[in-house]
Amino acid sequence: VQAAPQQVAEDKFVFDLPDYENINHVVVFMLGTIPFPEGMGGSVYFCYPDQSGMAVWQLLGFVTNEKPSAIFKISGLKSGKGSQHPFGAMNLPQTPTVAQIGISVELLDNLAQQTPVASAAVSSVDSFTEFTQKMLDNFYNFASSFAVTQAQMTPNPSEAFIPANVVLKW
Repeated sequence: VQAAPQQVAEDKFVFDLPDYENINHVVVFMLGTIPFPEGMGGSVYFCYPDQSGMAVWQLLGFVTNEKPSAIFKISGLKSGKGSQHPFGAMNLPQTPTVAQIGISVELLDNLAQQTPVASAAVSSVDSFTEFTQKMLDNFYNFASSFAVTQAQMTPNPSEAFIPANVVLKW
């Protein structure tokens, strides 16, 4: 947890993300000690150095007093293109060595008009459906690990064999 941002302007803050290549998701949340001013919220940006070392900024989404936390998937963003961002005029290093999360305090009306990178959104499938899918994938992988060919089967009247394709079809 990083609770001490670097303030780069009156309304802009950045957090460093060392070892960002091994990070899949980022959780951004307000601590509850200082709310946004009335009518304001925070745009959340992800910045990483591209192959040439230039900073690439991408809009992930936003947090507000009414929506004080969000989870963003950043693992697929590291090869994408940048977008327009409010950090361009800042005197941030243009050749960052670590990734950064940027928070820009903006009017709620402006936040509603912004379009975040689509691949940053966390799955919208409800958690029960997601759990069920993962559980069944795990079950199939587990059952498949015991697979034997017909030539390897030894007759045993007390065991029943179920073809793997039946489980897969189910």
